[in-house]
Amino acid sequence: MNMLPTLILALVTLQRLSELVIARRNTARLLAMGGVEAGAAHYPVMVILHATWLAGLWMLALSQPVSLPLLAIYGVAQLFRLWILASLGSRWTTRIITLPNEMLVARGPYKFIRHPNYALVAVEIPLLPLVFGLWPFALLFGILNLAMLGWRISVEDQALAS
Repeated sequence: MNMLPTLILALVTLQRLSELVIARRNTARLLAMGGVEAGAAHYPVMVILHATWLAGLWMLALSQPVSLPLLAIYGVAQLFRLWILASLGSRWTTRIITLPNEMLVARGPYKFIRHPNYALVAVEIPLLPLVFGLWPFALLFGILNLAMLGWRISVEDQALAS
């Protein structure tokens, strides 16, 4: 049995869980500093979408061959994620939190793209299923994720403008 799909999914799962721990800590800190959350109502929908995506990959990908070129692209995307996280530092969270009287982050990829994390997620949600040749799954979750991101970006832009 090919263990590579299991290893890949274990690493992605560990990464996602680690990010949730970091996000929870950063969210608590930002709220304690007077941060204001926007879009709390859609957050559970986003969590369900991402959890279903990951659970579906665990169910469907374990017996699939791995495309090494697509896996390499996914790896490069994770380097972009590290750049995003490093640029936002303790302001990175999975929730939309604004800090009154604080300037927007304008370093790292934020110098070039308004929402680099959302651009990354728009790529990686369909890309990882494609690593395993799961085209219908990639298409379904890619579309669902784009709809979620459209909603989320609208909420975030409104929060940042106020």
